[in-house]
Amino acid sequence: MNLPADFDHPSWLTAFGTLAGYGAILLAMFVALFLLPYAAFLVLG
Repeated sequence: MNLPADFDHPSWLTAFGTLAGYGAILLAMFVALFLLPYAAFLVLG
């Protein structure tokens, strides 16, 4: 069994790219929905 060759299929690249994209979107939403309002309340409050 050759493990590096098993992960050489394009579907693995697609799966990892999809997960990375969803992770980036979730991180951006977390910053926009939680960190920016928290910072605004610290500065304005």
